[in-house]
Amino acid sequence: MIPKKIHRLNITAHARLHMGFFDLHGGLGRKFGSIGVALDWPVTEILATRLADNLEKTMHQNVDFKMLQTIPSHAGLGSGTQLALAVGAAYNQLYNLGLSATDIALSTKRGLRSGIGIGTFEHGGVIVDGGRGANTKMPPILARVSFPEDWRIVLIFDDQHTGVHGDEELAAFKTLPEFPETLADKLCRHVLMQALPALHEADLSAFGAAINALQTATGDYFAPAQGGRYASQKVAQVLDFLVTQQVACLGQSSWGPTGFAIIENEAAAQAMLKQLPENGCRYVMTKGCNSPTNITILD
Repeated sequence: MIPKKIHRLNITAHARLHMGFFDLHGGLGRKFGSIGVALDWPVTEILATRLADNLEKTMHQNVDFKMLQTIPSHAGLGSGTQLALAVGAAYNQLYNLGLSATDIALSTKRGLRSGIGIGTFEHGGVIVDGGRGANTKMPPILARVSFPEDWRIVLIFDDQHTGVHGDEELAAFKTLPEFPETLADKLCRHVLMQALPALHEADLSAFGAAINALQTATGDYFAPAQGGRYASQKVAQVLDFLVTQQVACLGQSSWGPTGFAIIENEAAAQAMLKQLPENGCRYVMTKGCNSPTNITILD
């Protein structure tokens, strides 16, 4: 049976928090390994319309794209990966190419160190990937757990600052010293025996302890490349304030500058928003997204 040709579709891909790497030592033959979560907002939303019956050599002649919403770029929320995957998924659907998200990521050179963005695109929820080994094409997804429905995430934006990216990011990984093996051992234990069980039991205190351990270790390790434990001084001020308020889980997503705090429910998050410092940061409350990327065929 010949598949019906799709003319137009909408794709909504969700931002993600990258909460940290747990093995930057790599002594067992695999390096990196990370944990992250899909966000309900912000999103990249595109409207894609097929222009040609068959794929032409000049790709922009094939599909018209309209950007309806975008994830902030260079903010540590995975905007580049989600856009690349969304555009690739549009071509895949419109021309019945039979590609997986991994195929698209490989062709667009995404997921070089972390599989979190690909995992959240395909599955939503909290993703743990297995880092890179000598023969790894794409970091494998080791676990996918739903983010507790009651929990809320407060995002802390410094719109005047961008995180480390591109050539600067590549240079950072080449110049940073060897990560302590004993610390990598400890962080792996935090993820496997603390963060993942805590998600199943909706235990924010235990989950926060694991994520805070990752944030402290990786933030201090990357400090020479990003100017401190956190990339933005303004975001750092807010996170320091949240520590004084005994917030259980907080940190910076990827290279930042966006910070985050996870709060036990919406009422508590709303109350916390009213207390946050007015220092030029922008605050948004969101939640985890436990659904994969939404692809809606319009006609």
